[in-house]
Amino acid sequence: MIDDLYFIEKYAYQTSVVHRLDARIKLLIALAAIVAIVAVPYSTRVYELGAVLVGLVAALWAASSLSPVVYLRRLALILPFGICLAGFQIFVKNPYYDIFHTIAVLPFGIEVYAESVEFASVLLVKFVVSVSFIILLSSTTKMQDMIEAAGRLGLPREFTLTLAMMVRYIFVFAEMFTRIRTAMATRCFDPLDRTLPYRYRLHQAGYMAGTVFIRSYEQGERTYTSMLCRGYGANAGLYIRKKPLRTGETVFFAATLGFIVLSAVLIYGQP
Repeated sequence: MIDDLYFIEKYAYQTSVVHRLDARIKLLIALAAIVAIVAVPYSTRVYELGAVLVGLVAALWAASSLSPVVYLRRLALILPFGICLAGFQIFVKNPYYDIFHTIAVLPFGIEVYAESVEFASVLLVKFVVSVSFIILLSSTTKMQDMIEAAGRLGLPREFTLTLAMMVRYIFVFAEMFTRIRTAMATRCFDPLDRTLPYRYRLHQAGYMAGTVFIRSYEQGERTYTSMLCRGYGANAGLYIRKKPLRTGETVFFAATLGFIVLSAVLIYGQP
C-alpha cells in the first residue's frame, strides 16, 4: 500500500485533452455532478440520471486516453465500502416508504424488505457516480494543481497551505516508513510469519508504529523550525499565480455544466 503511494499520480502526468484542462474546470464539473446526483430528492429516477452521468464520465475518460482498467481497478478498491454501506440498508425500514414487503427471512428473525433493497440500490448508484467523478479528477489532475485550483476558487489560504504541506510531506512519511520496514526485513522479521510467536510479532509491530510516530514528530519539529527561519508566520500562505481561463476551456465548462444541470432538471421534472 505504501509502495503504491509513489505511483498515485502516475496517470495524472500523461497528456490528453482532459489532462490539459484547467484544474478548476475539472474540480467544478466533478462537484456539480456529485451535487446533482446526491442533493436531489429521493427517487428511483436516480437510475436515469446516474446512467447519464456515467455516460459523461465514460466520454471524458475516453478523451483522457487512459485505459478502462485503471478506472475499474480504482473503483474496485473503494466499491466494497459502498456495497457495505448500501448492504446494511436492506434490513432497515427507511422513512421513504410507509408499507414494506418482506422478500426474504434470514436466521435470527432478520427480514429483507423489497423497498429497502430499492433504497439501497439508489444509494449505490449515487455512490458509484460520485466516486467515478472523483476517480476521473484524481487520474487526470496532479495534486498540486488541485490545491492551486482550490485556492484560485477562493479556498482560504490556511487550507491551501495545510493541504500543500500534507501533499508534500506524506511522501516523506512514506519514505520514512519504507526505511524502517527495510531495516526490519534485513533482520529477517516478517509480521505475517506464523512461525514466530504471536506476542513477539505484536511487540515488534508496536515498536515499529512507535518508531514511525516518534520520527514523524521529530521531522515535524525540524520542518517547523525551518519554516520559521524562512519567514513563516500568521500571514504566510501558498503562492498561487494568476491563471486566466482560455476561451475553449470556458466554453467546455459552460457546456458540460449546462448538460449536467439540464439533465437533472429534465429527469426530476418529469410528472
